Amino acid sequence: MLKNTPFADSTLALRINNTIWGDDLAQLPYWRAWSIRLVRIFITVVRGLGDGQLSLRAMSLVYTTLLSLVPLLAISFSVLKGFGVHNQIEPLLLNVLEPLGAKGVEISEKVIAFVENVKAGVLGSLGLGLLIYTVISLMQKIERAFNYTWHVTLPRTFAQRFSDYISVIVIGPVLVFSSLGITATAMSSTIVGHLSSIEPLGSLINLGAKLVPYLLIVIAFTFINSFMPNTKVRLRSALVGAVVAGVLWEVTGWGFATLVVSSTKYTAIYSAFASLIIFMIWVYLSWLILLVGATIAFYHQNPQYMTGRWEDLRLSNRVREKLALLATYLINRSYYTDADTWTVEGLAQYMGVPGEHTESILQTLEQGGLLVRTGEDPPSFIPSRPPETTRVKDVLDAVRSADEKEHIGLDGVPHEPAVDQVLVRLDKAASEALEGYTIKELVTSPEAVGKGPLLAKSEHYPKPERG
Repeated sequence: MLKNTPFADSTLALRINNTIWGDDLAQLPYWRAWSIRLVRIFITVVRGLGDGQLSLRAMSLVYTTLLSLVPLLAISFSVLKGFGVHNQIEPLLLNVLEPLGAKGVEISEKVIAFVENVKAGVLGSLGLGLLIYTVISLMQKIERAFNYTWHVTLPRTFAQRFSDYISVIVIGPVLVFSSLGITATAMSSTIVGHLSSIEPLGSLINLGAKLVPYLLIVIAFTFINSFMPNTKVRLRSALVGAVVAGVLWEVTGWGFATLVVSSTKYTAIYSAFASLIIFMIWVYLSWLILLVGATIAFYHQNPQYMTGRWEDLRLSNRVREKLALLATYLINRSYYTDADTWTVEGLAQYMGVPGEHTESILQTLEQGGLLVRTGEDPPSFIPSRPPETTRVKDVLDAVRSADEKEHIGLDGVPHEPAVDQVLVRLDKAASEALEGYTIKELVTSPEAVGKGPLLAKSEHYPKPERG
């Protein structure tokens, strides 16, 4: 009698929700924890797709790809020409555009024709500079998209972009075609030919030859997942995202070739533009799949971001003040005890706060002149001035005045004497309560003595006391 009522439906939904999000996976058997984690990742990724941001970023990358494809291939062509393997670009491009069928062959021929017409002598130094700038802009746009999926707020510095991007653009094609050449040489060698005639080795070798293209796709996707975000990505997480993206890419390619390319409707509607439209759709799907794979890699590495909440996490002013004091305390405590320095990831995991919020707190303390970011990879944080001269009130003031601008600061808000007096009294009371109380006194107080600093570089962080 009860099962068809709204109450029964809500009870069932609550039970399902508690089963997925309510259990502590560390207390469950491995198989059950693994299955629940899989369901959580699926729900969270679908939620992200429904939000529309991944789709929007994939669309923007389509436009950038159209502008940058020929310059990127032209630079790769110039590098590979020095090694005598430039003729291998077209087969690789054909492989990427294989789901487009005959239209993929047509697009590949036109793109290669454009690339061959690009000559450094004709372009001149200015044209060559614009060519390189276009390619770097593509890489920068890709980095921004991957930083979004990894909740990274700080992009690479200009020096890092120039060195990292140029390295990938110049060295990447050489490594790709070298691996392809080695694979082809190995498969055509006499030893492999003899082994192929022996069963079951022959069947295994044939199966391996068929799996090599898929393996190369997974390796390429793993590299992209590891390199593009401006953060440290664990190899295992990057590989998990790459495997899922590789499978999706192959399945989508098969469906695309079957349902879209073989259809005559696009040709009838778009006429001469049909090839371009189909190419843009495939590029969009490819970028969307890559971003989905990156999202899966992120949640695999950072399961604490997966929650049952559908709304964005926002911090109250009180929580921001406590997090700022806690981060300042931990960083200065490590400084005093000569322990390992804290990173964003370490602080985020210890405090139980998402990385972008932790990064925002640390940026606020940096802007307030309280912390300095080191040049390590990943960067860590140290005090910017002696703790004995830094007041606890300075930390609170840095949080309270964060992001204030001239036009929306206190002076830009209309003055009402009664309201202004309340703020003055509030600030005076805080100053009197914390008068002379420094960061040194905070980290060396009786409550802190005996609680050694927690190492930010370790992989497992103790849970803090909640109070």
